[in-house]
Amino acid sequence: MTGGTAARRRAWIAVDIGGTKIFAGLVEDTDRVLERVQVGTPSGGPAILDAAARLVRGLLEHAERRGIEVGAAGVGAPGVIDPATGTVRSATDIVPGWAGTAVGAELSARTGLLTAVANDVRVAAMGVARDPAIAPFRDVLHVSIGTGVGGALLRHGAAVAGPHASAGELAHLLVPAHGAIPCGCGRLDHLEAAVAGPAIAAVYARQLGVDVLPLTEVVARLRAGDRAADSVVRGAGRLLGRALAGLVAAVDVDAVTLGGGVALNVAEFSGAVGEAFREEALPPLRSVPVLVPATGADTVLLGAAHLARTAVAGHH
Repeated sequence: MTGGTAARRRAWIAVDIGGTKIFAGLVEDTDRVLERVQVGTPSGGPAILDAAARLVRGLLEHAERRGIEVGAAGVGAPGVIDPATGTVRSATDIVPGWAGTAVGAELSARTGLLTAVANDVRVAAMGVARDPAIAPFRDVLHVSIGTGVGGALLRHGAAVAGPHASAGELAHLLVPAHGAIPCGCGRLDHLEAAVAGPAIAAVYARQLGVDVLPLTEVVARLRAGDRAADSVVRGAGRLLGRALAGLVAAVDVDAVTLGGGVALNVAEFSGAVGEAFREEALPPLRSVPVLVPATGADTVLLGAAHLARTAVAGHH
């Protein structure tokens, strides 16, 4: 050290905009998450941007108090995102009115930070690639099961967007089942309609003859020995595992990773995915592991921080 003043620590602000909550954090270059904050996702694009901007500004203030310099923000957002502009090209009704939202420009204007935006599941896949246990696998299919269903492909360790920015998209795969609630696009015979968190809960609620029940209640009943709850949760996991066996035959990867609130919090579901995948996969693919990253919910924050770093490197 010369000249008298020490260099400030550097970190990145990471944001995950989900259908249920907005999760944000302050992430160092070492991938250590220094601070985490979250709020419920409000209704409508402008309200979502306002809520995300408040989280970012709060994290900026926290960083300033700790003497940390923030380089940029990275955001994972639902929908098909234009990687050059950070604008939502298209989106389903999971986030009403989201299509056309200029997420990058709007958040930059509200926070004063350079803001890079990519599809939320693709951002999570970037985080998966930074997990030490996953890093040796260079070609990965990442699957997110939460309020909706999403997917992303890693090739040679990097997220692939594809010519229409939809590589790895899984929600609209046709499945031999009719979901209890529609996919975000309105169809009942799509994967999202059968295995997303609200869909699983809706199947069980229908069996009980009630209108609605949260997935947390379904899982609590499963763990208390309710066989119907167990059958519904594991059945959804098995359906996903079968679908993934076919998809992996088409795209050929050396690992499948699971994320999102359902996969991360319901081990019975994730276990059923892996079992059905191994039963249904073609013989050469049965050794492909189905993994839940140890970084858990932080995976998407690590990916968003990496997106921010990459944006700064490309900006200079």
